Amino acid sequence: MIWVLLILAVVIAIPLVLEAWRQVMDDAARESATGSFAELSQGVTHYEWHGPEDGPIIVCVHGLTAPSFVWGGMTGALAASGYRVLTYDLYGRGYSERTTGLQDADFFLQQLTDLLAHQGVKDDLTVVGYSMGGAISACFAAQYPDRVRQMILLAPAGMGSVRTGLVRFIKNTPLAGDWLMLAIYPSMHRKGVRAERNLPTSVPHITALQEKELGFRGFTPAVLASLRGILSRPLEAEHEAIAARTIPVLAIWGQQDAVIPASARETLAGWNSDARQEVIAGAGHGLTYTHTDDILRIMGGWMTAPKQSGD
Repeated sequence: MIWVLLILAVVIAIPLVLEAWRQVMDDAARESATGSFAELSQGVTHYEWHGPEDGPIIVCVHGLTAPSFVWGGMTGALAASGYRVLTYDLYGRGYSERTTGLQDADFFLQQLTDLLAHQGVKDDLTVVGYSMGGAISACFAAQYPDRVRQMILLAPAGMGSVRTGLVRFIKNTPLAGDWLMLAIYPSMHRKGVRAERNLPTSVPHITALQEKELGFRGFTPAVLASLRGILSRPLEAEHEAIAARTIPVLAIWGQQDAVIPASARETLAGWNSDARQEVIAGAGHGLTYTHTDDILRIMGGWMTAPKQSGD
């Protein structure tokens, strides 16, 4: 019996020890980063500007697991079109602070509003959200409609829970769920990332970059904190509020997305019948970097043209 208990104790300890041994996101880890850092109310946020200083501002909000490098194939083209593009890493990802606690809408909006204030950015914003970033963007537009010129959603979350089975158990079960997340999520994430390694991409080394996130302490707990937070409920009220304020909305979906179900399009249409929706044939959930040209073409044909200097 003692041996059984010892073996059980070791098994339980392994994921906890591995997490504790992972690299800390600190100044040394940030030395290789491009862009800049802001000391905000919740911690350090990594951000980067692209494009002319007087261009109309686009704020890009990334998703659950891949930080701001997912925009690497888009920022150059948007900047060349005259836009001033702000990308940043959500807490728990990329080079930003590994915070603790629930990551709900208030949590993410605090980071975004803090960053905009830090940079002196006020309103007339085009907000672009990818996956979970689409949920964050919708919450921002609903709460601050006067600051948003238009919103673009790429394979957005927030149309209802799409997680089932084991992931649902992990999300809904304290302690045991936390342990299981540490024990099995790294391999799940790695498997999902490697499944895309042969796809075309506009972001060099995208597979290696996504796998690298697993090497930092706090990444996996941050994913769980978001599943339990902003991704735990449908954002019906927020999208209906956006529709009521007639904020222009463009949603772009991947036809073969295995993460966001096709039913999400119908859900969005029910909440906001004025939202324009486009589907990219052959695209999966990684459409920001696998079908970049298609996204830029659709966005370019829909967005308000940049204001020219002196207008």
